[in-house]
Amino acid sequence: MDEIPTRSRTRIQQEKRELILEAALDVFSTKGFRGSTVDQIAEAAGMSKPNLLYYFRSKDDIHTTLLQRLLDMWLAPLRELDDVGDPITELRGYIRRKIEMARDYPRESRLFANEMLQGAPHMMPFLQGEMKALVEEKVVVIRGWIESGKIAPVDPHHLIFAIWATTQHYADFDVQVRAVLGADRSGENRFEDAARFLENLFVRGLATHNK
Repeated sequence: MDEIPTRSRTRIQQEKRELILEAALDVFSTKGFRGSTVDQIAEAAGMSKPNLLYYFRSKDDIHTTLLQRLLDMWLAPLRELDDVGDPITELRGYIRRKIEMARDYPRESRLFANEMLQGAPHMMPFLQGEMKALVEEKVVVIRGWIESGKIAPVDPHHLIFAIWATTQHYADFDVQVRAVLGADRSGENRFEDAARFLENLFVRGLATHNK
């Protein structure tokens, strides 16, 4: 069965699709792609398997739709990194937006992590194409800041990787973070604490001596 074209969907059909995607996000982020089934997603969505398959052709179709949405959202903060802005302000803002995403979209972060752990079977063309192109564009920006003496010399690729790793940790390993922090420090303020710490960590590392 072919997927219903976007322009032809009724409000009810769109609501059903969103219900399925929301349920699938729960299932995929918990069990991974290989461990998930259409039956599990249908049960989580509160509908029959045949009804679900009216809206999506397969588990792979649902997964691909979620990944496409995730990638658009995931790269938005990096796209906003502005070459005409103050480097420290731009990087502070990027770090904070990534922490906010870890706070607000933990399931999406785990979905992405699961895809990476499986060798990116559904995302490799994107990683080698659009994502690589965007990273290279921002590497040029960071090198420009370095050459103009605005930040200390660093490897731009590894700076971006380090920001990804430290911010996404608070989504992918949230259980560990809360367990180690304990009851007194594991509330919502942990994300603000993390943002301030990481901003200071990166800013100090990037500061130039002539500032």
